[in-house]
Amino acid sequence: MAKKKINAQDLIARIEKMTKARMATGEVVQLDNFRDLKKKIDPKTILVIEDDETMRAAMKKIFEMDGYLVKLAADGTELATLLDTVSPDLILLDIGLPWLNGYELGQLLKEHKELKKIPLVFVSGKTSDEDIRKAFEIGADDFVKKPFDIEKLKKTVATLLKISK
Repeated sequence: MAKKKINAQDLIARIEKMTKARMATGEVVQLDNFRDLKKKIDPKTILVIEDDETMRAAMKKIFEMDGYLVKLAADGTELATLLDTVSPDLILLDIGLPWLNGYELGQLLKEHKELKKIPLVFVSGKTSDEDIRKAFEIGADDFVKKPFDIEKLKKTVATLLKISK
């Protein structure tokens, strides 16, 4: 018995028809929606250590809109109380802090056995070559100059979180 030749055009048409029918009746989950859902289920925690209240609030809003949990500290003292309850996935640190400056605080973080692997990004208005060099000597993963471009900061954070898994 001879086999019937398959008409590829007919098969393609049927596949397209069935796909369109399913798409019309059911919600299609786009990759971006899936990523957003994953962030809501298992959000990453960003710790912002910044003495300027307006800047802290702005950074909190920027990252919460992208689905991150954001914890805030104005200085080393507030950080010390936060670390009892928060396990950050990334730290954003200003240099010009009261009591202990950002370099000193960053050095302490990088010397701590449980905190040293957490990505550390300095975000500062102190932007001389010496300031940047010192931040990287301490162990910073990146340095973002103030005033910063929001999209570049978000991309820096997302990249560091992705590679530090």
